[in-house]
Parts: sequence; structure tokens; C-alpha cells
Amino acid sequence: MEQEYQYVLSMENITKVYKDGFAANKNVNLSVRKGDIHGLVGENGAGKSTLMKVLFGQEPPETGTIFFKGKPVSIGSPLAALKLGIGMVHQHFMLVPSLTVAENMVFGMEPTKGAIFDYREAVRLTQEVSQRFGLPIDPNMKVRDLYVGQKQRVEILKMLLRNVEVLILDEPTAVLTPQETEELFTQLVRLKEQGYTIIFITHKLNEIKQICDRLTVLRDGRSIETVDVDSVTEQDISRMMVGRNAVNSLKKAPAQPQQVRLRVKRINHFNSFGKQVLKDISFSVRGGEILGIAGIEGNGQREISEMIAGLDRIQSGEITVNDVPVKGKTVRAIREMGVAHISEDRMTYGSAANATIAQNIISDRFYKKEYQTGHILNRKHIRETTDALIQSFTIKCDGADAPVKTLSGGNIQKVVAAREFSQSPQLMVANQPTRGIDVGASELIREKLVALRDEGAAVLLISADMGELREVSDSLIVLCNGRIVAYFETLENLTESELGEYMLGLKEQSPEEIGRCFR
Repeated sequence: MEQEYQYVLSMENITKVYKDGFAANKNVNLSVRKGDIHGLVGENGAGKSTLMKVLFGQEPPETGTIFFKGKPVSIGSPLAALKLGIGMVHQHFMLVPSLTVAENMVFGMEPTKGAIFDYREAVRLTQEVSQRFGLPIDPNMKVRDLYVGQKQRVEILKMLLRNVEVLILDEPTAVLTPQETEELFTQLVRLKEQGYTIIFITHKLNEIKQICDRLTVLRDGRSIETVDVDSVTEQDISRMMVGRNAVNSLKKAPAQPQQVRLRVKRINHFNSFGKQVLKDISFSVRGGEILGIAGIEGNGQREISEMIAGLDRIQSGEITVNDVPVKGKTVRAIREMGVAHISEDRMTYGSAANATIAQNIISDRFYKKEYQTGHILNRKHIRETTDALIQSFTIKCDGADAPVKTLSGGNIQKVVAAREFSQSPQLMVANQPTRGIDVGASELIREKLVALRDEGAAVLLISADMGELREVSDSLIVLCNGRIVAYFETLENLTESELGEYMLGLKEQSPEEIGRCFR
């Protein structure tokens, strides 16, 4: 029978207003054709995540209607969305690390034999769905032992096992290597050919051009335009997103390295599961240079950054800043040594969600004289400092007193960056500083990293964005299985594909070449 609906999914005049009066979506329209890969783009705070939360039943809209297969539907919860056939893979995976793939796959719909969980049936279901869609995975592996790309595969298979027809992917390539991204795209095209519909949220405009059929742009909470991807260029998309031409080329003079600011020497580290995540790591960073760290997520990058910042214990080896050991020092003492830290986890370590923007900005300096008047805080100076940083970092908010939890993820990241850059550090440890941030904001933070370098600071840049590492870094080390497997003193001839080969363990340099990264 001929289908009577034009779009498998339509959202009409969706408005979402939060309790503080902030309108995240204002009469937004989104129409998606069956069997399309439909891109959804916009700056941070444009309303993408809120719109998808409404679609997936996580947020109720004030006004508007959702149509699924031509019929109006009410989606009051994620369970209701799944029953309709709408599934979502979040940027931060919803998996239990200590459970197996099979256990994660059937979580919430566990098969039983009598009153007992039937693990054998869970394995069978996992194998069946993975074979059906050509996405092989070992059902018996613990999720904590999977690569990031494999975890994402489990998340997609979880949705397919629940018979979804529309799959929402939120920043799916944020932590993937170029090879894993290509593999994902192959899988998505295969799903599309089988009649599945995919909503693809990303900040990477080249990915939109590569994988998507149609595209909807959101700006300031409104839907600006829906176009066929073949009819627009990356520059066109960028202009629709920000209302102007965004410049992507970073202006950067050659580095002028000075004395060594950071030394990491013979570091070994075991995680809470007893797995060794760092194996005999040694490198150094000089003032006036940016050293990048590349590697598939989970290869020790987070542990390195948190040990330097004092958030994790140094189990063996030594870390020094300006030749002073950091071992045993408090976080405040290390910050007083001139160390700034942008954490990859902006909600746990980077910010206090219930505190205001102003409170987050001064959280590392409130005890200093310039922020005190006698024994009380100098609110005038705090407000002036915060207002200046809100303007400098283009933070979209209702003012310095807005709670951080009311901001979009990208704007929370800007608050963290504003605090860390404004303390004029001698060493900046930046872990995923532009993750989840739009084109304009990414450009701003990358420029500030280079400016900090030019002022003589040392910068350690950890990023899952290959383009960012190659554009911003002066030199680069690559981690694989907790070891340094390559060091590049210059990046002129390094391609993303070659970099991916080192990250996946397909290539490795000699110990002599690697040893040059420690001075």
C-alpha cells in the first residue's frame, strides 16, 4: 500500500521554554524524509540538543506538534519514543563498563528463563542483530575493554535490537579516528539503504557534505533553513549557522620554543579496574610551543592531564613544572605554580552546575586580594571581571548571575575556557578544549591557545579532533595502548590517515625517534 505521508517525521512549531524563562526553541520546524541521513547543525545554544530531547521524550514542549508517519503523536518519555520507533545514541555513551556487551544490549528488556536472567539468550540476540546489520561485536567482552568505536557500535545495535526506524546520532564522530569515522559512515549508508532514517548532529561541516542528504540549520533557537546538501557549500552552511562568514584558517607564526616548562618522566599508571593505562611515558613541553597528544580515547590521555593538574595520584614516575615536582601538592598549589587545566569532563571537574557563571569564574581566585574587600568578596570587581569574560568569549547567557546548568554544553565549555585562560598560566593543559563547540567558538579558543603560546606559555593540547591537532599543534606525540608510539617534531607532511594508523597501532616509530620528545 502506498504511504500517505510525505515525511516519516515532522516537528512543527516546537517551542521549549525553561523555568528561568529562557526559550531554547522558538517555533522550530523539522521535516525528515524516510531513508534519508538528515543533518542538524547550529552554533552552541542554537537549540539542537533541546529539540532532540523533545523528540526523544526527555523534555516536554510548551507548544508544537510531532508527527510520526503522518500522524500526530505524544512522546512523554524515552520509553515512549522507543515504542514508536525513535532511538537516540548520545554523545556520552549510556553503557555500563563492568557489564558485557550482551548484558548492555538487553539492559531494560532482559530475557529470562523462569525467574533467572537468561545470559545465553542475551548473547544469541546480540549475535543475531550484529550479523543482520553487518556490525560484528563480541557479546562476551566487557564494555570497559572496547575501543570507542566499538562502544558506539554497541549503542547503535542496542537501538536496532529495539526495532527503531529513526536513529538520532549526537556528535557521533567526536571521539573517532579517521578510519573509525569512515567505518561508521559505511555502516550508516548501509542502514540508510535498508530504509532506516538517521538524524545526524555534528559540528564538522565536511561530514555533513560527505554523509547527509538534507540539512536543517538552527540559529538562536529558530530553524533557519532546510536544504539539499548537494546544493550548498561548507561556507554556505557556516554562513547560515552564524549569520556571517566564519574563517576557518588559523593564523599562526612558527613556534619560538624557550625553556622546558613541563617534564613528564617514566610515568606508569593503573586505573581503578587494575588495568595499566600508561606504560613508561616520558615527554616534555617547552614555553612557546604547543605539544599535541593524539590517541583513541581511553589510552591514558585523561590520566596524564589529571595527574599534571593534581586531580589524580602519581603512582610511579615524576612530573615537574618549571623543575618543581607536582607530586603530593594540592590542586590549588599546582594552580599557584601557573598551571591551568581544561578538563575533558566539563561537568564533573570543569564547572559547578548549580553555581552562577560569576561563581564559576572566580572559583580559582576568590581568596586573592583583588577579589576581596576586607573580609568579604569585592562583588563589583567580580561582576566587572565576569562581564568582560562573557563578552570576550561570546558566552550566550542571561548574565553573570545565570546558573551554569541553564547554559548549553558549548557555552558551559566557554565558561571553563574563560576561567582558565584568564589566569595567565605558564602551562595550559587543554583536554578536548573545543569538544561540542561550534565553528566560531572553536576558532576563538584555538586562537587563544596560540596567543598563549606566543606569550611564552607551554601548551599541552589533547584532542580527538585530528584537524585541530594538526592545525594548532607545533609538535605531536601519539599514544596507543598506553604507550608513546610516535613523535612528530613538525606536522607539515603528516596526514590524518597516517596519524590514524599510528593511533590504531598499525605503525610505530623506533625508540630513538620517540625519545626525542623528552628533553
